[in-house]
Amino acid sequence: MTLIAARPAVPLLDLKAQYAPIRDEIRAAIDRVCDAQRFIGGPEISALEEEVAAFSRCRHAIGVSSGTDALLCGMMALGIGPGDEVIVPTFTFFATGGCVSRLGAKPVFVDVDPDTFNVRAEDIRAKLTRRTKLIIPVHLFGQCADMDPIVDLARSNGIAIMEDAAQSIGSTYRGRTAGNFGVLATLSFFPSKNLGAFGDAGMILTNDAALAEKCRLLRGHGAKPKYYHSMVGANFRLDAIQAAVLRVKLKHLDGWTAARIRNAGRYDEKFADSKVRTPVIREQNRSIYNQYVIRVSRREELRTFLQDRQIGTEIYYPVPLHVQQCFADLGGRSGQLPNAEAAAREVLALPVYPELPRESLDYVADSVLEFLERGG
Repeated sequence: MTLIAARPAVPLLDLKAQYAPIRDEIRAAIDRVCDAQRFIGGPEISALEEEVAAFSRCRHAIGVSSGTDALLCGMMALGIGPGDEVIVPTFTFFATGGCVSRLGAKPVFVDVDPDTFNVRAEDIRAKLTRRTKLIIPVHLFGQCADMDPIVDLARSNGIAIMEDAAQSIGSTYRGRTAGNFGVLATLSFFPSKNLGAFGDAGMILTNDAALAEKCRLLRGHGAKPKYYHSMVGANFRLDAIQAAVLRVKLKHLDGWTAARIRNAGRYDEKFADSKVRTPVIREQNRSIYNQYVIRVSRREELRTFLQDRQIGTEIYYPVPLHVQQCFADLGGRSGQLPNAEAAAREVLALPVYPELPRESLDYVADSVLEFLERGG
């Protein structure tokens, strides 16, 4: 049995470690905005949009106030509303389904692949009806869904696709970058994301100029020019300070992603030939490892064991959407979507952030293995 001496705490994410080496760059960027005193709109927003579009290999990027608002604004641009059905994976963050309901449409929840946790074309096909207007594949944990069959299915049925790439900026599928498979895609810059702001921020990606212009209009209450409203929009604007911070961080994103991939590879080595089910990354994919999520039985006991050793973990996600109380009127019940329900019982995210020291990573892995050796 492996005996591990007490070690310093290992957080799930250490934003202070990320900030320290780029502090001067960040402060200079914030000072630039403060000196200009232009906090809404302006050159910082435009520059970030151009840079993220180039990074994602998309023609247009529209900065918005959060990843949730990116979903909401995108669906508004597509005319989603009462009477429409939107296909959503049940194993995802709440906003993906919640935004559908906020527009008066019906989220139709589907099961996920038992290995990647991403939605599959065959599960979508079984839930299509004449009311289906949109499919939202979520590229979960940093890995793209299997998009070719989903795109083929959507085209053959005349249904739009909007990718939820909140966790997957820069991930690729068959060499194509996330954000290039649907008519729209959404990003989140929540602080815990691979590219995180100093608060809430998000972005919409598209290769359709007309949709891009519509999203820009909607994010500013549907007004152009000011006080002349051609449609009902909302305040989805991205703050200039957040844009300035993100512009600094974007320059470092490739290096941070490489470090996450390296850390994930070390975990894979440590967990080889054990009871730990490590992330399954499809051959055609490049994951950016927004999370490193393992599957184990007795997940709650393992989490407590790691917590006692001051190792941070998180459960993404403990309750699938189809059995959330707020969606009870849709008739969801336990047992309907078994792959997602099994994942919800077994998944656990481990620290994988770029600055994670090798000895801390090994400490996390060895702790998991010790738990299993004890009969976990």
